[in-house]
Amino acid sequence: MLNRRIAEDQAVIVGAGISGLTAAIALASRGLAVTVLERAAQPGGKMRTVPIGASQIDSGPTVFTMRWVFEELFAAANRNFSDHVKLRPLDVLARHAWDDSGHLDLFADEARSADAIGAFAGAAEAARFRQFCADARETYRRLERPFLRSAKPSLPGLIISSGWRGLLQLPKIRPFTTMWNALGDYFHDPRLRQLFGRYATYCGSSPYMAPATLMLVAHVEQEGVWVIEGGMHQLATALADCAIALGVQIRYEQEVREVTIGAGRANGVLLSSGEHIAGSNVIVSADVTALGSGLFGAEPARAAVPVKLNERSLSAVTWSLVARTSGFPLSRHNVFFSRDYAAEFDDIFSKGAVPDDPTVYVCAQDRADNEATLLRDDAEELLVLINAPAVGDRYPFGPAQVERYAERAFAVLQRCGLTVTHDPQATVATTPNDFHRMFPATGGALYGRASHGWTASFRRPGARTRIPGLYVAGGSTHPGPGVPMAALSGRSAAASLYDDLAEMRGWKQARDPATR
Repeated sequence: MLNRRIAEDQAVIVGAGISGLTAAIALASRGLAVTVLERAAQPGGKMRTVPIGASQIDSGPTVFTMRWVFEELFAAANRNFSDHVKLRPLDVLARHAWDDSGHLDLFADEARSADAIGAFAGAAEAARFRQFCADARETYRRLERPFLRSAKPSLPGLIISSGWRGLLQLPKIRPFTTMWNALGDYFHDPRLRQLFGRYATYCGSSPYMAPATLMLVAHVEQEGVWVIEGGMHQLATALADCAIALGVQIRYEQEVREVTIGAGRANGVLLSSGEHIAGSNVIVSADVTALGSGLFGAEPARAAVPVKLNERSLSAVTWSLVARTSGFPLSRHNVFFSRDYAAEFDDIFSKGAVPDDPTVYVCAQDRADNEATLLRDDAEELLVLINAPAVGDRYPFGPAQVERYAERAFAVLQRCGLTVTHDPQATVATTPNDFHRMFPATGGALYGRASHGWTASFRRPGARTRIPGLYVAGGSTHPGPGVPMAALSGRSAAASLYDDLAEMRGWKQARDPATR
């Protein structure tokens, strides 16, 4: 039953992305009045689609994991997540290819993955893979509650959560070792080191600079990867529908010009139309650099520190298209690796350049595992992506440059055996310039701050800011980027807001499971 004592407390949320919608559901299910303001015409934020003819290509996040985050969210709102979002588990988590080595599948079944690695690289590598999985599982276990579910984690907090024994066991999660160096202890085959190093890019980072703790991502995927029926955007639609059913007001095509401050605390927002919407609390689910750079007003800018150019995470160049493919047997998620991984990340993070020889990700959206349901005369929906530097506010990516990058990307696919036949006029490219326009002040960085160095994760802002009543959420905040992590950040912001209200007004607290 909703707490009617707090129904008069209006929370205003800026942004109808995953974190903003999650925060809205969490607050509305506890009785708060919530208004969500979104400058786009639909929900989703980075979970966007690109129209190509009659198709809608998922052109943002394409991997869905940690379904329990959303199951808990819907259960707290007295709803069943599976009634609103239909999921299909993948057997093949991802297919990986090198130009001279064939391909290697990782499976939802760890034993099958070990067998595949054994056939690909030898029995010793399969045994080392099993140890890697065990250590990734243990790293996740140690970090889930004190880190992932914490509103603002800290190294002392991690230690305190496990006592002095936790301090002694801290080296086991290897926070002071780079992911690349740690992977060298597990895998002697450089291809496997490259494969598992790619998990650093899930956080927009380089495996040569990110801490080894990020290998927990391997465990997250091993716990399950799903396909959302109807596409990833169905998740955003389901969240918006749930929020509206709980009484949340969502207003689209409403641009917030300023977060207003009164008596030392946030008290609402001012729209570009001049309308002021009052709210006793405000959650900004845009990139924290937009807040810290003053795009929401000079006074609210002191609530966040902008991410510096050399601290930005990866951006991308993507191609959304409907095409015919031949040669290589595509699965749902496919990775075609560069010949020189170190040079690829040196190009991006040291030189600020799109790699000469990029690793290419292809999401074949008509496929699940090895099956293909092709409804357009054997053409299929594809998202092709390469990593790029977040320089969209400094460097113009013109047609000639984009064509050159396309030649590089599709050449990698060709040498790995995949031929993609498509009409350039029916292909939509997205560059760091475009991502910078969609997500201002970022330069096109898609993940906020890069997770480089052992302190990077602790430097991400928590839900609370130094301005009372003003909170932040989203992929640039803790616990990090990715669909489930963005949702956790929204739940954390909502829980922090509610707890602060409860303390201020003496209510009995009902804490969110995400923060226990």
